Amino acid sequence: MKFAFAILAVFSTLALFGQDLPPLDLPGVREQHVWIPMRDGVRLSAYLYLPEGEGKWPVVFEQRYATLTSSGSRKNSAELARRGYAVAMVNFRGAQRSEGRYVGYRALGWGEQKDGYDTCEWLATQPWCTGKVGSFGGSQGGFAQNFLAVTQPPHLACQYMVDTGTSLFHEGYRIGGITRPGRFADFGANCRNPEDNAALLKEWDAHPDYDDYWKVEDTRPHFAKMTVPCFTIGSWYDFMVQGSIHSFIGRKPHAFQQLLLGPWLHGRLNKGSKVGDLTYPENAIWPEVDHMVRWFDHWLKGVDNGIEKEHAVRYYVMGAVGEPGAPGNVWREAADWPPATTATPFYLHSHGLLTTETPTSPTSSTSYECDPRRPMEIPGRAFPGAKDAQAVEQQKDVRTWTTAPLTTPLEITGEIHADLWVTSTVPDTDFILRVSDVYPDGRSILLMDYPLRARYREGFDKQVLLSPGQPARLKWTIGHTSLILNAGHRLRITLTSTGAPLYEPNNQTGGPQTATWLAETQPGTHTILHEKEHRSRVLLPVMPGESKP
Repeated sequence: MKFAFAILAVFSTLALFGQDLPPLDLPGVREQHVWIPMRDGVRLSAYLYLPEGEGKWPVVFEQRYATLTSSGSRKNSAELARRGYAVAMVNFRGAQRSEGRYVGYRALGWGEQKDGYDTCEWLATQPWCTGKVGSFGGSQGGFAQNFLAVTQPPHLACQYMVDTGTSLFHEGYRIGGITRPGRFADFGANCRNPEDNAALLKEWDAHPDYDDYWKVEDTRPHFAKMTVPCFTIGSWYDFMVQGSIHSFIGRKPHAFQQLLLGPWLHGRLNKGSKVGDLTYPENAIWPEVDHMVRWFDHWLKGVDNGIEKEHAVRYYVMGAVGEPGAPGNVWREAADWPPATTATPFYLHSHGLLTTETPTSPTSSTSYECDPRRPMEIPGRAFPGAKDAQAVEQQKDVRTWTTAPLTTPLEITGEIHADLWVTSTVPDTDFILRVSDVYPDGRSILLMDYPLRARYREGFDKQVLLSPGQPARLKWTIGHTSLILNAGHRLRITLTSTGAPLYEPNNQTGGPQTATWLAETQPGTHTILHEKEHRSRVLLPVMPGESKP
């Protein structure tokens, strides 16, 4: 491999050519396009941003399938270069202008193709590089970094991840076992050859369960190989916060790690105080670029700025907004995650009540209809966190359970779990459980939601269909949070089985959920049991000393 990279480095002086992008004022920075050769001869398209002058700089790079040529992306890259870094923005194999067949993340990891490794090592051997390389990015660029870390490039010195993931089956292409063929059909627009995406979707259809095919895109078994320092940001209003948390926990025994959790939505460079319908205090703003530069300055330039002495975990405890004196809206520091809490059950009862009292009725249940061809609506493709969810809750095939107004504040910090007993008239369906903070004025501010496909209630590696009319137990993780519900607020649990287009409907036949999954469907009636022998509940991580509502 050393000989191979020596040969590849020769191409660095030949690959640069005049930029073909629209003119954009990027003072103090040289913008260039380059082809980065991989071990099998495929070339990846990349844009370089180099500080003016002759010199050697540490390199920081991001990998994406999405476009790299928007004015915002170019300006952000140039700003980082002005801080004294060579910046490389690199497209995945087969994405945008990059050569080769688009296979999503599958070429980035530890297989025959190691595109992340090859990219890192090529950058490290360029004449303008000091030999120190760091990586950054969020979402797709976060997943890519976990793949990169597993391959252990010799010149990779540190990473900075935002809203990352660890397993594409669990946190990407599948969520709670549900398929999303419509969501990813549009990804052909990212491909050099759109037919590559169609072929990839067919591969996914052939692997509905978590099997060896999906293990190639699961970094969790390889945490011991992730041995570089990493700073990870997670956002409370993002279902992928579980990926950020799991990545930190898994990597921490093997390398220096820090974790930041705050009241934000999914994405990079959006960690401000305005989130959804809410405006948090100014202390919620996170200076992502400035902090990332401090992180890179320390690990790539050797600057003694004390960043490595800061707490391993910092998390924002959310509180009510617009209520002077409300508890919360403060940062806490910790040595690890999660903090010690008490798993406190909140039980579903008849008439939509949610309490800590155990159900005693011999028979009690709540039912609703579900027709995949007439789904309930959750608009958009992104999680609508920190917004009023009443429009969803008031739809006819949606049910809610709500506590009485709290007499004292209640803090929940950690992981929320669902434990439901259900019956259905069909062999399969989805259950989408949502958690909201209901303000005194009636707004139901969505904190989190997460689905579970019933056939995967015993594990994602096998399918166990429902027996119509027979009680079945479903247990799954809904999400993570840190929140103090103020006195006068109420906690609400919402359940439904459809929420399109965010969650594409289950056809409810028990058959395959492929690209043509709605060719055959059947309606059904789903029942949530909340009786003495079948007690449906959510488990909340209540901080010690908090009183029950």
